Amino acid sequence: MDYRTEHDSMGEMQVPAWALWGAQTERSRRNFPIGVGLETMPTEIIRAFAQIKKAAALTNRALLPEKMTQAQCDAICEAADAILDGALAEHFPLVVWQTGSGTQTNMNVNEVIANRGNAQAGKRLLHPNDDVNRSQSSNDTFPTALHVAAAMAVEQRLLPAMDELIDALRRLEAENEDVLKIGRTHLQDATPLRFSQEISGWRASLEQDRRMLTASLPPLKELALGGTAVGTGLNAPAGFDAMVAEKLSALTGMAFSSAPNKFHALTSLDELVFAHGAMKALAADLMKIANDVRLLASGPRCGLGEITIPDNEPGSSIMPGKVNPTQCEQVTMVAVQVMGNDAAIGFAASQGYFELNTFLPVCAYNFLQSARLLAESMAAFTERCVSGIRADRARMGQNVERSLMLATALSPHIGYENAARVAQLASAQGISLREACAALGFLSPEQFDKAVRPEQMV
Repeated sequence: MDYRTEHDSMGEMQVPAWALWGAQTERSRRNFPIGVGLETMPTEIIRAFAQIKKAAALTNRALLPEKMTQAQCDAICEAADAILDGALAEHFPLVVWQTGSGTQTNMNVNEVIANRGNAQAGKRLLHPNDDVNRSQSSNDTFPTALHVAAAMAVEQRLLPAMDELIDALRRLEAENEDVLKIGRTHLQDATPLRFSQEISGWRASLEQDRRMLTASLPPLKELALGGTAVGTGLNAPAGFDAMVAEKLSALTGMAFSSAPNKFHALTSLDELVFAHGAMKALAADLMKIANDVRLLASGPRCGLGEITIPDNEPGSSIMPGKVNPTQCEQVTMVAVQVMGNDAAIGFAASQGYFELNTFLPVCAYNFLQSARLLAESMAAFTERCVSGIRADRARMGQNVERSLMLATALSPHIGYENAARVAQLASAQGISLREACAALGFLSPEQFDKAVRPEQMV
Protein backbone atom coordinates (compact mmCIF):
# COMPACT_ATOMS: atom_id res chain seq x y z
CA MET A 1 0.00 0.00 0.00
CA ASP A 2 1.22 3.50 -0.79
CA TYR A 3 1.41 6.03 2.04
CA ARG A 4 1.76 9.77 2.37
CA THR A 5 3.10 11.77 5.30
CA GLU A 6 0.65 13.83 7.37
CA HIS A 7 1.39 15.75 10.54
CA ASP A 8 -0.42 17.11 13.57
CA SER A 9 0.69 18.79 16.78
CA MET A 10 2.33 15.56 17.93
CA GLY A 11 4.40 14.99 14.79
CA GLU A 12 4.28 13.04 11.53
CA MET A 13 2.13 10.03 10.67
CA GLN A 14 2.05 7.73 7.66
CA VAL A 15 -1.46 7.68 6.21
CA PRO A 16 -2.75 5.47 3.35
CA ALA A 17 -2.31 7.51 0.18
CA TRP A 18 -5.93 7.05 -0.90
CA ALA A 19 -7.44 8.14 2.41
CA LEU A 20 -8.79 11.64 2.95
CA TRP A 21 -8.26 11.46 6.69
CA GLY A 22 -5.16 12.88 8.35
CA ALA A 23 -2.75 12.30 11.22
CA GLN A 24 -5.20 12.49 14.13
CA THR A 25 -7.60 10.05 12.53
CA GLU A 26 -4.73 7.69 11.78
CA ARG A 27 -3.53 7.82 15.39
CA SER A 28 -7.02 6.87 16.59
CA ARG A 29 -7.30 4.12 14.00
CA ARG A 30 -4.10 2.56 15.28
CA ASN A 31 -4.65 3.18 18.99
CA PHE A 32 -8.16 1.71 19.19
CA PRO A 33 -8.31 -1.60 17.29
CA ILE A 34 -11.57 -2.46 19.08
CA GLY A 35 -14.63 -3.60 17.16
CA VAL A 36 -13.04 -2.68 13.84
CA GLY A 37 -15.47 -3.21 10.97
CA LEU A 38 -18.28 -4.03 13.38
CA GLU A 39 -18.75 -1.08 15.72
CA THR A 40 -17.68 1.94 13.72
CA MET A 41 -19.11 5.34 14.56
CA PRO A 42 -22.76 5.34 13.38
CA THR A 43 -23.38 6.84 9.96
CA GLU A 44 -26.04 9.09 11.51
CA ILE A 45 -23.36 10.77 13.63
CA ILE A 46 -21.10 11.35 10.61
CA ARG A 47 -24.00 12.84 8.68
CA ALA A 48 -24.90 15.08 11.62
CA PHE A 49 -21.30 16.27 11.77
CA ALA A 50 -21.39 17.12 8.07
CA GLN A 51 -24.47 19.28 8.64
CA ILE A 52 -22.80 20.92 11.64
CA LYS A 53 -19.61 21.74 9.72
CA LYS A 54 -21.63 23.23 6.88
CA ALA A 55 -23.74 25.32 9.27
CA ALA A 56 -20.62 26.45 11.14
CA ALA A 57 -18.88 27.48 7.92
CA LEU A 58 -21.89 29.54 6.83
CA THR A 59 -22.07 31.16 10.27
CA ASN A 60 -18.36 31.90 10.38
CA ARG A 61 -18.59 33.44 6.92
CA ALA A 62 -21.35 35.74 8.17
CA LEU A 63 -19.75 36.65 11.50
CA LEU A 64 -16.02 36.39 10.71
CA PRO A 65 -15.65 37.21 6.99
CA GLU A 66 -12.01 38.22 7.54
CA LYS A 67 -11.30 34.70 8.91
CA MET A 68 -13.57 32.58 6.70
CA THR A 69 -13.28 33.48 3.02
CA GLN A 70 -16.01 32.68 0.53
CA ALA A 71 -13.73 30.14 -1.13
CA GLN A 72 -13.12 28.38 2.17
CA CYS A 73 -16.81 28.40 3.04
CA ASP A 74 -17.73 26.99 -0.36
CA ALA A 75 -15.09 24.26 -0.08
CA ILE A 76 -16.34 23.18 3.36
CA CYS A 77 -19.94 23.15 2.16
CA GLU A 78 -19.08 21.12 -0.94
CA ALA A 79 -17.18 18.53 1.08
CA ALA A 80 -20.00 18.34 3.63
CA ASP A 81 -22.50 17.76 0.82
CA ALA A 82 -20.29 14.96 -0.53
CA ILE A 83 -20.40 13.31 2.91
CA LEU A 84 -24.18 13.67 3.01
CA ASP A 85 -24.42 12.11 -0.45
CA GLY A 86 -22.51 9.07 0.84
CA ALA A 87 -19.62 9.60 -1.57
CA LEU A 88 -16.95 9.65 1.15
CA ALA A 89 -18.20 6.86 3.44
CA GLU A 90 -14.97 4.86 3.29
CA HIS A 91 -13.04 7.74 4.85
CA PHE A 92 -14.66 7.38 8.29
CA PRO A 93 -13.04 4.25 9.78
CA LEU A 94 -13.05 5.08 13.48
CA VAL A 95 -14.75 2.89 16.06
CA VAL A 96 -17.10 3.76 18.89
CA TRP A 97 -14.54 2.65 21.47
CA GLN A 98 -12.29 5.73 21.35
CA THR A 99 -11.98 8.84 23.45
CA GLY A 100 -15.19 9.43 25.41
CA SER A 101 -15.57 12.98 24.10
CA GLY A 102 -15.62 11.83 20.48
CA THR A 103 -12.72 14.17 19.70
CA GLN A 104 -11.21 11.80 17.18
CA THR A 105 -14.44 11.52 15.20
CA ASN A 106 -14.74 15.31 15.16
CA MET A 107 -11.17 15.49 13.83
CA ASN A 108 -11.86 12.68 11.36
CA VAL A 109 -14.61 14.83 9.86
CA ASN A 110 -12.44 17.96 9.99
CA GLU A 111 -9.57 16.21 8.23
CA VAL A 112 -11.73 14.62 5.55
CA ILE A 113 -13.41 17.95 4.75
CA ALA A 114 -10.08 19.80 4.71
CA ASN A 115 -8.33 17.26 2.49
CA ARG A 116 -11.32 17.00 0.18
CA GLY A 117 -11.49 20.79 -0.11
CA ASN A 118 -7.78 21.10 -0.74
CA ALA A 119 -7.84 18.38 -3.38
CA GLN A 120 -10.75 20.05 -5.16
CA ALA A 121 -9.05 23.46 -5.00
CA GLY A 122 -5.67 22.13 -6.07
CA LYS A 123 -3.99 24.01 -3.21
CA ARG A 124 -3.86 24.19 0.59
CA LEU A 125 -7.06 26.12 1.18
CA LEU A 126 -8.32 24.56 4.42
CA HIS A 127 -6.75 23.57 7.75
CA PRO A 128 -8.77 20.98 9.72
CA ASN A 129 -8.48 22.86 13.05
CA ASP A 130 -8.15 26.50 12.03
CA ASP A 131 -10.83 26.51 9.32
CA VAL A 132 -13.15 23.49 9.42
CA ASN A 133 -13.25 23.49 13.23
CA ARG A 134 -13.37 27.29 13.57
CA SER A 135 -15.53 28.53 16.49
CA GLN A 136 -16.01 24.93 17.63
CA SER A 137 -14.63 22.28 19.97
CA SER A 138 -15.07 18.54 19.98
CA ASN A 139 -16.70 19.11 23.37
CA ASP A 140 -19.63 20.99 21.85
CA THR A 141 -19.76 19.46 18.36
CA PHE A 142 -20.13 15.84 19.46
CA PRO A 143 -23.00 16.50 21.90
CA THR A 144 -24.59 18.55 19.13
CA ALA A 145 -24.14 15.76 16.58
CA LEU A 146 -25.61 13.34 19.11
CA HIS A 147 -28.72 15.50 19.61
CA VAL A 148 -29.15 16.13 15.88
CA ALA A 149 -28.81 12.43 15.00
CA ALA A 150 -31.08 11.36 17.87
CA ALA A 151 -33.82 13.86 17.00
CA MET A 152 -33.68 12.86 13.33
CA ALA A 153 -33.82 9.16 14.19
CA VAL A 154 -36.92 9.64 16.34
CA GLU A 155 -38.72 12.07 14.05
CA GLN A 156 -37.83 10.67 10.65
CA ARG A 157 -37.56 6.92 11.29
CA LEU A 158 -39.18 5.84 14.53
CA LEU A 159 -42.41 7.86 14.50
CA PRO A 160 -43.33 6.95 10.90
CA ALA A 161 -42.84 3.23 11.68
CA MET A 162 -45.01 3.62 14.78
CA ASP A 163 -47.71 5.33 12.75
CA GLU A 164 -47.84 2.42 10.30
CA LEU A 165 -48.27 -0.09 13.13
CA ILE A 166 -50.90 2.06 14.86
CA ASP A 167 -52.84 2.35 11.60
CA ALA A 168 -52.68 -1.42 11.08
CA LEU A 169 -54.03 -2.00 14.59
CA ARG A 170 -56.77 0.56 14.04
CA ARG A 171 -57.88 -1.32 10.89
CA LEU A 172 -57.78 -4.65 12.77
CA GLU A 173 -59.81 -3.09 15.56
CA ALA A 174 -62.53 -2.01 13.11
CA GLU A 175 -62.65 -5.44 11.51
CA ASN A 176 -63.33 -7.15 14.85
CA GLU A 177 -65.85 -4.80 16.45
CA ASP A 178 -68.48 -7.56 16.69
CA VAL A 179 -66.23 -10.40 17.89
CA LEU A 180 -66.63 -11.57 21.50
CA LYS A 181 -63.78 -13.37 23.25
CA ILE A 182 -62.87 -14.37 26.75
CA GLY A 183 -60.61 -12.07 28.68
CA ARG A 184 -57.64 -13.36 30.63
CA THR A 185 -55.95 -12.07 33.78
CA HIS A 186 -53.08 -13.87 35.55
CA LEU A 187 -53.15 -16.17 32.47
CA GLN A 188 -56.50 -17.44 33.78
CA ASP A 189 -59.99 -17.04 32.35
CA ALA A 190 -61.68 -13.72 33.08
CA THR A 191 -64.85 -11.98 31.93
CA PRO A 192 -65.55 -11.45 28.21
CA LEU A 193 -64.64 -8.50 26.05
CA ARG A 194 -64.70 -7.67 22.39
CA PHE A 195 -61.60 -8.57 20.42
CA SER A 196 -61.65 -4.98 19.19
CA GLN A 197 -61.36 -3.80 22.80
CA GLU A 198 -58.31 -5.97 23.35
CA ILE A 199 -56.74 -4.57 20.18
CA SER A 200 -57.62 -1.04 21.30
CA GLY A 201 -55.44 -1.60 24.36
CA TRP A 202 -52.49 -2.40 22.10
CA ARG A 203 -53.18 0.64 19.94
CA ALA A 204 -53.60 3.01 22.88
CA SER A 205 -50.32 1.83 24.40
CA LEU A 206 -48.46 2.71 21.22
CA GLU A 207 -50.25 6.05 20.96
CA GLN A 208 -49.17 6.88 24.51
CA ASP A 209 -45.59 5.89 23.65
CA ARG A 210 -45.78 8.15 20.63
CA ARG A 211 -46.86 11.09 22.77
CA MET A 212 -43.94 10.49 25.12
CA LEU A 213 -41.47 10.26 22.24
CA THR A 214 -42.86 13.46 20.76
CA ALA A 215 -42.47 15.17 24.14
CA SER A 216 -38.78 14.19 24.15
CA LEU A 217 -38.03 15.99 20.87
CA PRO A 218 -37.93 19.66 21.99
CA PRO A 219 -35.18 19.04 24.59
CA LEU A 220 -33.20 17.01 22.03
CA LYS A 221 -33.36 19.95 19.64
CA GLU A 222 -31.49 22.22 22.06
CA LEU A 223 -27.84 22.22 20.99
CA ALA A 224 -24.53 22.60 22.80
CA LEU A 225 -22.86 24.17 19.76
CA GLY A 226 -21.30 27.50 20.68
CA GLY A 227 -20.18 26.38 24.11
CA THR A 228 -16.77 25.30 22.71
CA ALA A 229 -14.42 23.69 25.24
CA VAL A 230 -16.07 24.12 28.65
CA GLY A 231 -19.28 26.04 27.95
CA THR A 232 -17.89 29.59 28.00
CA GLY A 233 -17.89 29.96 24.20
CA LEU A 234 -14.17 30.73 24.10
CA ASN A 235 -12.91 31.41 20.52
CA ALA A 236 -16.43 31.66 19.11
CA PRO A 237 -17.76 35.06 18.02
CA ALA A 238 -20.71 36.66 19.77
CA GLY A 239 -24.00 35.31 18.41
CA PHE A 240 -22.40 32.21 16.90
CA ASP A 241 -24.53 29.79 18.95
CA ALA A 242 -27.87 31.29 17.92
CA MET A 243 -26.96 31.77 14.27
CA VAL A 244 -25.44 28.31 13.81
CA ALA A 245 -28.62 26.77 15.24
CA GLU A 246 -30.64 28.78 12.70
CA LYS A 247 -28.38 27.65 9.85
CA LEU A 248 -28.60 24.03 10.99
CA SER A 249 -32.38 24.29 11.17
CA ALA A 250 -32.50 25.60 7.61
CA LEU A 251 -30.21 22.81 6.36
CA THR A 252 -32.07 19.97 8.07
CA GLY A 253 -35.65 21.22 8.02
CA MET A 254 -35.89 20.68 11.79
CA ALA A 255 -36.34 23.38 14.42
CA PHE A 256 -33.07 23.35 16.38
CA SER A 257 -32.19 26.02 18.93
CA SER A 258 -29.23 26.95 21.06
CA ALA A 259 -29.19 25.40 24.53
CA PRO A 260 -29.73 28.18 27.08
CA ASN A 261 -27.02 26.84 29.41
CA LYS A 262 -23.95 25.46 27.65
CA PHE A 263 -22.38 24.21 30.90
CA HIS A 264 -25.35 21.89 31.26
CA ALA A 265 -25.34 21.00 27.56
CA LEU A 266 -21.71 19.82 27.61
CA THR A 267 -21.86 17.70 30.74
CA SER A 268 -25.42 16.36 31.01
CA LEU A 269 -27.16 13.72 28.93
CA ASP A 270 -30.54 13.95 30.62
CA GLU A 271 -32.35 14.80 27.36
CA LEU A 272 -30.99 11.62 25.80
CA VAL A 273 -31.92 9.56 28.87
CA PHE A 274 -35.46 10.95 28.75
CA ALA A 275 -35.85 10.23 25.04
CA HIS A 276 -34.43 6.73 25.33
CA GLY A 277 -36.69 6.12 28.31
CA ALA A 278 -39.62 6.70 25.98
CA MET A 279 -38.08 4.20 23.57
CA LYS A 280 -37.75 1.70 26.43
CA ALA A 281 -41.44 2.23 27.19
CA LEU A 282 -42.19 1.52 23.53
CA ALA A 283 -40.03 -1.62 23.71
CA ALA A 284 -41.94 -2.78 26.80
CA ASP A 285 -45.29 -2.30 25.08
CA LEU A 286 -44.08 -4.04 21.93
CA MET A 287 -42.93 -6.96 24.08
CA LYS A 288 -46.40 -7.19 25.59
CA ILE A 289 -48.20 -6.93 22.24
CA ALA A 290 -45.96 -9.49 20.55
CA ASN A 291 -46.39 -11.92 23.45
CA ASP A 292 -50.18 -11.49 23.36
CA VAL A 293 -50.21 -12.19 19.64
CA ARG A 294 -48.12 -15.33 19.85
CA LEU A 295 -50.10 -16.69 22.80
CA LEU A 296 -53.43 -16.02 21.07
CA ALA A 297 -52.03 -17.72 17.95
CA SER A 298 -50.57 -20.69 19.84
CA GLY A 299 -51.49 -24.07 18.47
CA PRO A 300 -52.73 -24.57 15.87
CA ARG A 301 -54.63 -27.42 17.59
CA CYS A 302 -53.29 -27.68 21.11
CA GLY A 303 -52.95 -24.04 22.11
CA LEU A 304 -55.33 -21.10 22.44
CA GLY A 305 -55.69 -20.81 18.69
CA GLU A 306 -57.98 -17.78 18.88
CA ILE A 307 -56.23 -15.99 16.04
CA THR A 308 -54.20 -16.97 13.03
CA ILE A 309 -51.10 -15.14 11.85
CA PRO A 310 -49.28 -15.38 8.51
CA ASP A 311 -47.15 -18.44 7.79
CA ASN A 312 -43.86 -16.82 6.82
CA GLU A 313 -41.36 -19.70 6.79
CA PRO A 314 -40.94 -23.33 7.94
CA GLY A 315 -40.46 -23.45 11.69
CA SER A 316 -38.55 -26.65 12.25
CA SER A 317 -35.76 -28.64 10.69
CA ILE A 318 -37.23 -31.89 12.09
CA MET A 319 -41.00 -31.36 12.47
CA PRO A 320 -42.70 -31.17 9.07
CA GLY A 321 -45.42 -28.54 8.73
CA LYS A 322 -44.47 -26.65 11.88
CA VAL A 323 -44.74 -22.86 11.62
CA ASN A 324 -43.60 -20.52 14.37
CA PRO A 325 -44.50 -16.92 15.35
CA THR A 326 -41.14 -15.62 14.17
CA GLN A 327 -42.18 -11.99 13.76
CA CYS A 328 -43.29 -11.92 17.39
CA GLU A 329 -39.94 -13.38 18.35
CA GLN A 330 -37.91 -10.74 16.50
CA VAL A 331 -39.95 -8.03 18.22
CA THR A 332 -39.30 -9.47 21.68
CA MET A 333 -35.56 -9.85 20.99
CA VAL A 334 -35.36 -6.24 19.80
CA ALA A 335 -37.22 -5.17 22.95
CA VAL A 336 -34.65 -6.93 25.13
CA GLN A 337 -31.79 -5.24 23.25
CA VAL A 338 -33.39 -1.81 23.69
CA MET A 339 -33.82 -2.42 27.42
CA GLY A 340 -30.14 -3.32 27.65
CA ASN A 341 -29.21 -0.21 25.69
CA ASP A 342 -31.25 1.87 28.11
CA ALA A 343 -29.22 0.54 31.02
CA ALA A 344 -25.98 1.42 29.22
CA ILE A 345 -27.18 4.95 28.44
CA GLY A 346 -28.35 5.49 32.01
CA PHE A 347 -25.01 4.42 33.46
CA ALA A 348 -23.11 6.53 30.91
CA ALA A 349 -25.22 9.62 31.59
CA SER A 350 -24.38 9.43 35.29
CA GLN A 351 -20.66 9.74 34.56
CA GLY A 352 -20.27 13.42 33.69
CA TYR A 353 -17.21 14.83 35.46
CA PHE A 354 -16.95 18.60 35.94
CA GLU A 355 -17.42 20.27 32.51
CA LEU A 356 -17.78 17.24 30.22
CA ASN A 357 -19.37 13.82 29.93
CA THR A 358 -16.85 11.40 28.41
CA PHE A 359 -19.23 8.56 27.52
CA LEU A 360 -20.67 10.20 24.42
CA PRO A 361 -19.79 7.66 21.68
CA VAL A 362 -21.30 4.70 23.54
CA CYS A 363 -24.48 6.71 24.13
CA ALA A 364 -24.65 7.57 20.44
CA TYR A 365 -24.13 3.95 19.45
CA ASN A 366 -26.80 2.58 21.78
CA PHE A 367 -29.41 5.28 21.19
CA LEU A 368 -29.19 5.10 17.42
CA GLN A 369 -29.17 1.30 17.45
CA SER A 370 -32.36 1.33 19.54
CA ALA A 371 -34.09 3.77 17.20
CA ARG A 372 -33.06 1.81 14.13
CA LEU A 373 -33.97 -1.59 15.56
CA LEU A 374 -37.36 -0.43 16.81
CA ALA A 375 -38.23 1.23 13.50
CA GLU A 376 -37.21 -1.76 11.40
CA SER A 377 -38.76 -4.25 13.83
CA MET A 378 -42.12 -2.47 13.79
CA ALA A 379 -42.08 -2.20 10.00
CA ALA A 380 -41.52 -5.96 9.63
CA PHE A 381 -44.04 -6.80 12.37
CA THR A 382 -46.68 -4.60 10.74
CA GLU A 383 -46.20 -5.99 7.23
CA ARG A 384 -45.55 -9.63 8.01
CA CYS A 385 -47.71 -10.28 11.05
CA VAL A 386 -50.21 -7.67 12.24
CA SER A 387 -51.63 -6.99 8.78
CA GLY A 388 -52.42 -10.70 8.45
CA ILE A 389 -54.00 -11.37 11.86
CA ARG A 390 -57.39 -13.04 11.57
CA ALA A 391 -59.76 -13.91 14.41
CA ASP A 392 -61.00 -17.50 14.69
CA ARG A 393 -64.52 -16.44 15.57
CA ALA A 394 -65.77 -19.96 16.19
CA ARG A 395 -62.93 -20.75 18.62
CA MET A 396 -63.42 -17.48 20.45
CA GLY A 397 -67.17 -18.11 20.72
CA GLN A 398 -66.66 -21.60 22.11
CA ASN A 399 -64.22 -20.31 24.72
CA VAL A 400 -66.67 -17.65 25.82
CA GLU A 401 -69.47 -20.17 26.25
CA ARG A 402 -67.25 -22.58 28.21
CA SER A 403 -65.74 -19.97 30.53
CA LEU A 404 -66.55 -20.32 34.23
CA MET A 405 -65.98 -16.60 34.69
CA LEU A 406 -69.39 -15.90 33.22
CA ALA A 407 -70.44 -16.62 36.78
CA THR A 408 -69.51 -12.99 37.46
CA ALA A 409 -72.85 -12.03 35.89
CA LEU A 410 -74.63 -14.10 38.55
CA SER A 411 -73.30 -12.07 41.50
CA PRO A 412 -75.96 -9.32 41.33
CA HIS A 413 -78.66 -12.02 41.36
CA ILE A 414 -77.44 -14.66 43.84
CA GLY A 415 -74.47 -13.02 45.55
CA TYR A 416 -70.70 -13.44 45.18
CA GLU A 417 -70.34 -16.54 47.39
CA ASN A 418 -73.20 -18.42 45.75
CA ALA A 419 -71.88 -17.51 42.30
CA ALA A 420 -68.49 -18.92 43.40
CA ARG A 421 -70.22 -22.16 44.46
CA VAL A 422 -71.76 -22.41 40.99
CA ALA A 423 -68.38 -21.98 39.31
CA GLN A 424 -66.72 -24.47 41.65
CA LEU A 425 -69.39 -27.13 41.07
CA ALA A 426 -69.26 -26.66 37.29
CA SER A 427 -65.48 -27.01 37.37
CA ALA A 428 -65.47 -30.06 39.65
CA GLN A 429 -68.15 -31.99 37.73
CA GLY A 430 -67.32 -30.78 34.23
CA ILE A 431 -70.79 -29.40 33.66
CA SER A 432 -71.97 -26.02 32.43
CA LEU A 433 -72.63 -23.04 34.68
CA ARG A 434 -76.27 -23.25 33.65
CA GLU A 435 -76.52 -26.84 34.86
CA ALA A 436 -74.62 -26.12 38.08
CA CYS A 437 -76.79 -23.13 38.91
CA ALA A 438 -79.96 -25.19 38.47
CA ALA A 439 -78.53 -28.12 40.43
CA LEU A 440 -77.84 -25.83 43.39
CA GLY A 441 -81.33 -24.40 43.15
CA PHE A 442 -80.26 -20.79 42.72
CA LEU A 443 -81.83 -20.02 39.32
CA SER A 444 -83.92 -21.93 36.80
CA PRO A 445 -82.37 -22.49 33.38
CA GLU A 446 -84.61 -19.75 32.00
CA GLN A 447 -83.60 -17.30 34.73
CA PHE A 448 -79.94 -18.18 34.14
CA ASP A 449 -80.27 -17.41 30.43
CA LYS A 450 -81.67 -13.96 31.23
CA ALA A 451 -78.97 -13.22 33.80
CA VAL A 452 -75.93 -14.45 31.87
CA ARG A 453 -75.66 -12.61 28.55
CA PRO A 454 -72.00 -12.46 27.45
CA GLU A 455 -72.72 -9.80 24.84
CA GLN A 456 -73.97 -7.52 27.61
CA MET A 457 -70.87 -8.03 29.74
CA VAL A 458 -68.52 -6.08 27.46
